[in-house]
Amino acid sequence: MSFGDPNNPYGPPQGQPGHDAPQGRPGHDAPQGQQPPGYGYPQGQQPGYGYPQQPAGQPGYGYPSAPPVQGYGGGGYPAPPAVMPGSVRAARVMLFVLGALQALGGIALMAASAWFADRFEDTISSDSSLSAEDVDTATSVGTGVIIGMGVLVLAFAVWAILTGVKIATGRGGARVSAIIYSSLVVLFSLLSLLTANVFALISLVLGILIIVFCANKNGSYWFNRPQY
Repeated sequence: MSFGDPNNPYGPPQGQPGHDAPQGRPGHDAPQGQQPPGYGYPQGQQPGYGYPQQPAGQPGYGYPSAPPVQGYGGGGYPAPPAVMPGSVRAARVMLFVLGALQALGGIALMAASAWFADRFEDTISSDSSLSAEDVDTATSVGTGVIIGMGVLVLAFAVWAILTGVKIATGRGGARVSAIIYSSLVVLFSLLSLLTANVFALISLVLGILIIVFCANKNGSYWFNRPQY
């Protein structure tokens, strides 16, 4: 009986080798240039050297993946230091300008107190109803008021300059200080305008701009920035 007979019902199916066909040994009799499939693994996914292959980029066998190194940039790195917005920088310059003008005004008031005292004494001494002691008292009070005003203006000047310095490195405290200072400047400027002081328009405009620049979105970005 021949297994090669196609009409034989007991023979192997068509296209398969019969029992008489030589069977190669796995890994030895495979055709040259081809690697026999591994036992229990699909073809093309055989492990090498008896160990399962580790997928690329995934932790598994061997050493675990190292955490990212801290530094500047992305991928676990902190962001670089923030840059001061132009509007906040402008508000800082305005604070320095107002501080310088107020410092000059305070020094001028204190220096001119003696001249005001002489003019005041000449004015009230013409009134015969006042004694010499009353004239001296009134002159001293007037001089003290002028010097006190000069000291107050100098204090505002120091406040403005220190706030401008703190804006570069400070947080919300510098922002609140700038807004409060500018609000007082706006108030005093409005009162000065009632006395026909046109120069008060300068401080009025600068005070309003400082409030706007410190309270807007750029101001919030700068004063709420992370610290390094």
